[in-house]
Amino acid sequence: MSSGPPLSEIGALVGDPGRANIPSALIDGRALTATELAWTAAVTPATARGHLTKLVAGGLLAMTRQGRHNHFRLASPDVARMLQAMMVVADWDEHVEASRCATPRIDPALREARTCCDHLAGRVAVGIADALVARGAVVLGEEAGEVTEAGRTLLAGYGVAVEPMGRRRRLLCRPCLDRSERRPHLAGVLGAALCRRCEELGWVRRNVTAAP
Repeated sequence: MSSGPPLSEIGALVGDPGRANIPSALIDGRALTATELAWTAAVTPATARGHLTKLVAGGLLAMTRQGRHNHFRLASPDVARMLQAMMVVADWDEHVEASRCATPRIDPALREARTCCDHLAGRVAVGIADALVARGAVVLGEEAGEVTEAGRTLLAGYGVAVEPMGRRRRLLCRPCLDRSERRPHLAGVLGAALCRRCEELGWVRRNVTAAP
């Protein structure tokens, strides 16, 4: 017997127009703050907080804390598939509905690639993380990740060695929510090693501008 919410409860969660706009804004896999989701859903911050509490309790959204902010994302791929199916039935026009978009303001060059502490961030970094996960090289959890045997072989081919667990004083790999893409890139020992290797191979180059 399923322990999840009954179908009627799921229907009620997405039955309110303002509340339905919140998970719909997250269907691209990003994580957004309550303030950003309030803007996207065209509701007050207080109303958004109430909606978010219900959506998290109902299992449609998951919340993670980063810095001073809570970030919300869809709880699972099953939720995304459910929403996509409902959008098809509802004949959803995402170009019209996305008129209020919570896109972070950031320079296009920095959005493409930058450093976050000692690891890569931006579209490039998120793309690397997605590719490694898709190929089964890295398994990411909520707080940490691990490199598979296939991943060790793949990374070694690019000159990135993964140290045995006993030699590490720092977490090997963890997801770090990208502030522009709002999806995870890789931090930890692996993230730093990938950043160094990308520079060594000439795939990325630091652009340091002296302060006036």
